[in-house]
Amino acid sequence: MGRLTTHVLDTSTGRPAADVEVRLWSIAPTGERRHLATRHTNADGRIDGALLEGDALVAGTYELVFAAGAYFFLNGVDLPDPAFLDEIPLRFGIADPNLHYHVPLLVSPWAYSTYRGS
Repeated sequence: MGRLTTHVLDTSTGRPAADVEVRLWSIAPTGERRHLATRHTNADGRIDGALLEGDALVAGTYELVFAAGAYFFLNGVDLPDPAFLDEIPLRFGIADPNLHYHVPLLVSPWAYSTYRGS
């Protein structure tokens, strides 16, 4: 059974990023976005359970939007106004909905990266 999961690591502290808002959207071929879920990371920087799994996970284009700016602000990081990074959208494709797609975010106030994990 396929599933979509994520987690967030704060690379400026080397620790999981807790209570980061993550919004999931599906993207139609026309570009129209449809909101699927809004969740928050737990103390381990993970979303409890899968964002999508089973029949809910279909082939297509998706976007995760991470509220990184709010996370850093709420954790007392001295940010410029406006912050260099605020909301971080990651758009990706799911070709085989029978597989596990893990899309993590590694983030600091100045940079981010991602990869397809398992």
